[in-house]
Amino acid sequence: MSEKAKCCVIGTLLVAALGYVQVGLGQDAGTKAQANQKEPPVQGKNTDSKGPQTASGQVATPSDFVIGESDVLNINVWKEPEISQSVVVRPDGKISLPLIGEVLVRGLTPVQTQTLLTNKLQSILTNPQVTVTVTEIRSRVAFITGEVGKPGAYPLLVPTTILQLITNAGGLGQFANKKGIFLLRTVDGKQQRFPFNYSHVIKGEKPEQNILLHPGDTVVVP
Repeated sequence: MSEKAKCCVIGTLLVAALGYVQVGLGQDAGTKAQANQKEPPVQGKNTDSKGPQTASGQVATPSDFVIGESDVLNINVWKEPEISQSVVVRPDGKISLPLIGEVLVRGLTPVQTQTLLTNKLQSILTNPQVTVTVTEIRSRVAFITGEVGKPGAYPLLVPTTILQLITNAGGLGQFANKKGIFLLRTVDGKQQRFPFNYSHVIKGEKPEQNILLHPGDTVVVP
């Protein structure tokens, strides 16, 4: 084969190879483009929230929980951000909200408070939807201090004894004086002291010392 013929053959092969590469690259680019496309939205599926929103940080309270002084409530009125807010129950048992002013909520459950606020807003808003949640309980707490795992304030959502409070607080510390524990309670403005012998109570002895706690009680573990 002459040199000229050889050059023609080589040129033809190069052109074919380049065309193959370009086709391959184009197919690969099209595949990637299809892969990067978002899936079309599913008809009938709406990801926007269209209902009343519940409060985050809600405390799991029993259905018969009664709101008291210093409790923190989240008032959520659907589509009314100006009214929706977090409020603290004042010493007089009332809260204040835009448009409706002061409302007495002490002694009511969260559901009863929802109904009360809904009724007050009906003359102002069209079909108000109100959600009331308790985000912090301050009216019904007992305190424990000293040689326990987690000293602090604990809500009294259910009847709770001294022994149960110690358990909730992580148990006694290594150097706790099991026989010297006592409860402090204020009655008629005077502080009273009740002894609690942990060693006896856990053995079933002196059960009368394992009394039910009242809001404001303090258990001291020396």
